[in-house]
Amino acid sequence: MSLIHYLIIGSGGALGAVSRVVLTKALPETVLTSFPLQIFVVNVLGCFVMGLLVELMALYWSTHLHLRSFITTGFLGGFTTFSAFALEVGLLVEKNMHGWAIFYAILSVTLSLLAFFMGMKLVRWV
Repeated sequence: MSLIHYLIIGSGGALGAVSRVVLTKALPETVLTSFPLQIFVVNVLGCFVMGLLVELMALYWSTHLHLRSFITTGFLGGFTTFSAFALEVGLLVEKNMHGWAIFYAILSVTLSLLAFFMGMKLVRWV
């Protein structure tokens, strides 16, 4: 990839991250409990838009690589990395690799949460 391509992705990521903050500030923090509504909405919305755009680009909207990367990897990746996770699972399903999709999803969520708590424990230990 060229430097221009990386800059395009980076600018999309910056806009996505700012959009995430703006949206989360516009939403209430909780719904009667301590449920993290803001990030939940961001993740679901990002995944919906990723699915919508990937299918549109595959079937009807032939875009330039730079625009496709700006939107998917950049903007949506900055908006929520959960959309990139959903895309990877979706691509495995589309390739009829259902076992790998399930394995990837379970392993990603499990190990990511485990790594998160291990990082917390390490800081508390030190």
